[in-house]
Amino acid sequence: MKIAILSRNAKLYSTQRLVQAARERGHTVRVLDPLRCYLKIAPGQFQLNYKGKRLTGIDAVIPRIGASITRYGTAVLRQFELMGVFTPNSSDAILRARDKLRCHQLLAGEGIGLPTTVFGDNPDDTGDLLSLLGKPPHVIKLNEGSQGAGVILAERLSASRSVIEALRGLYANFLVQEFIAEADGADIRCFVVGDEVVAAMRRQAEPGEFRSNLHRGGHASKIRLSAAERETALLAARVVGLEVAGVDLLRSKKGPLVLEVNSSPGLEGIEGVSRADVAGAIIDHVVSRAAPARRRSGGTPRGRSRGKK
Repeated sequence: MKIAILSRNAKLYSTQRLVQAARERGHTVRVLDPLRCYLKIAPGQFQLNYKGKRLTGIDAVIPRIGASITRYGTAVLRQFELMGVFTPNSSDAILRARDKLRCHQLLAGEGIGLPTTVFGDNPDDTGDLLSLLGKPPHVIKLNEGSQGAGVILAERLSASRSVIEALRGLYANFLVQEFIAEADGADIRCFVVGDEVVAAMRRQAEPGEFRSNLHRGGHASKIRLSAAERETALLAARVVGLEVAGVDLLRSKKGPLVLEVNSSPGLEGIEGVSRADVAGAIIDHVVSRAAPARRRSGGTPRGRSRGKK
């Protein structure tokens, strides 16, 4: 099977592991920089070129699209979809996951636990908005931040107001959440592939820091999930529409709460801690899902006619 990986950097651990796992299983794999892909769109015709050559014959594409190129990257992925190429994470699902507000609305609509969240636009409503949330501390998040960037802990009401005022002055989109003190600076990363949590780890923030992201100096350890945590992670990924996802949970008095559903979770930390072959699980899942679609289409993706080069 011919597999493409959309990644800006072929040297990244996650990209290299996916390439390795695919080749170990006898598949042909190619890393494509999404910013070097360009599209031709016409009625019933969808063409992708890469560095001057037309892309054809690809059976599956695995997106590793960073937050900074979400718009362009999902446009390229959508073109693959329109050409009949299988992907475990659709362009629409990635866009749902990247928009924290939209994602939280979808999760709450299915009754999935999450920290109480408020959102508003007008400065005149800030006081009432914060009263809906309750007493500080408050967690203020940029709507499209990642890896802990754009996440601020405001420990006093005056600090919450000041941060909100500053973000509004920058025309930034943000939301405000309750602070879950009993989590004690720790969260759980569940790595979902298909209908299974293939690996999990507990991430603990450094002393004096509330963000547990490994990029922020947090450290990770292996963890055994409860049935409720496993079920919550699987349901969250399913609601957003992702077949490969990193679901971040908090342990709270109310049970597991979803912090974020990540559409492009890193492999290095979780493979190192869990010793699980997460990359292999992703490749096996993609192949099992792409093969039936390939047989149904006779190996000819949409947008290409049989006999055409």
